[in-house]
Amino acid sequence: MIKRYILPVIILILVVVLAGGLVWFNYFRDGMIKQFFATMQQPAQSVSTYTVEPVVWTPNIEAIGTVSAIQGVELAVEVAGIVKDIPFTANDTVEKGAPLLQLDDAIEKADIVAAKAQDVLNDQTLARARTLNTRGVGAESNVDTAQAASLAKKAEIAKLEAVMEQKLLKAPFKGTVGIPRIELGQYLSPGTVVVSLQDLSTMRVDFTVNEQNLNLIKMGQLIKLSLSDADKPYEGQITAIEPRIDPSTRLVSVRAKVDNPEGKLRPGQFAQVRVELPKEEGVFTLPQTALVSSLYGDYIYVVRPAPDAAKPADAAKPADAAKPAADAAKPADAAKPDAAAEKKEPKLVVAQVFVKPGRRSGLLVEITKGLNKGDIVVTAGQNRLNPGSVVTIVNDVNPANTTDSGLPKK
Repeated sequence: MIKRYILPVIILILVVVLAGGLVWFNYFRDGMIKQFFATMQQPAQSVSTYTVEPVVWTPNIEAIGTVSAIQGVELAVEVAGIVKDIPFTANDTVEKGAPLLQLDDAIEKADIVAAKAQDVLNDQTLARARTLNTRGVGAESNVDTAQAASLAKKAEIAKLEAVMEQKLLKAPFKGTVGIPRIELGQYLSPGTVVVSLQDLSTMRVDFTVNEQNLNLIKMGQLIKLSLSDADKPYEGQITAIEPRIDPSTRLVSVRAKVDNPEGKLRPGQFAQVRVELPKEEGVFTLPQTALVSSLYGDYIYVVRPAPDAAKPADAAKPADAAKPAADAAKPADAAKPDAAAEKKEPKLVVAQVFVKPGRRSGLLVEITKGLNKGDIVVTAGQNRLNPGSVVTIVNDVNPANTTDSGLPKK
């Protein structure tokens, strides 16, 4: 009877042991996985850095402007006529008063000849009337009539000569002409544009600044102008400041004069304008790549020694002080392991520091709060970092090393 129940009991015991083993294995596996991830160290991230030092800051105001010639016009005809001669070609440099267009003036010339002939007759009539009046045989009214006729004819001749001069278009100043917009034999009505004339020796640039910077702009102030980031900047001076602020944009119009001896600046070009302000010393600056913006504010990552790496050295101080004098007299060989440990590179981590940015200039940003002298700030690689991340400094390629940033190379 007993043997009949032995086999089920054994099977039941085996099932319980197997189930208990599976449960224990699952708990053991989960515990080992948690322990592995809890003790796993993240690999060090490579970052580039910049050591903060106070520098000489040259603040400036940046703006977008448009280049134009200091003397530039679109020449147009004043009277109607047919084009008789075009005595210039495109891109010619012409002197002041040089002829640029001749309209047909044959009718005006003929009218002037007829008017001058009539004027001679009127002068003779006036002289005869005065002679008769002096002899007492001519009335005074005849002299007045003859004089009025003579003056009217002279005025008519002056008008015809003025109309004929309008048939000849002349350069109002020395400059470079553009592409002619008319053809020989073409009939022109008054106001038709003939050609553009631009004086390229001196240019002007018009730009705007916001009203907050109006008190920083002065007459005669130095500006630098460039057509692109790669161009060598041109230098100029502010010559005019609009006294009125545009109420719709809150911007102030400013005009500056720029010399153009090589003729590279052309009217209508886009220009980047930089108004230089007085230099300031002892300013903390960073490359703009170091600054990270978030909903909670602007912050940077500062590289510091890991707290764990600093503890052994701090903890060793009380122990060393408590050692007896006899222990301090140990052989020099006993200190070798400690010296070897000191030669190891310290573990570096990053800390998140919120800062207050100020003015910006080129690739630089001024930091007015939160930055200290000697701080090692991450300038590239922040997208892979979190507070406390382990890092290694690799400055082979560093935004702070570029000459355009204005920072000293590290």
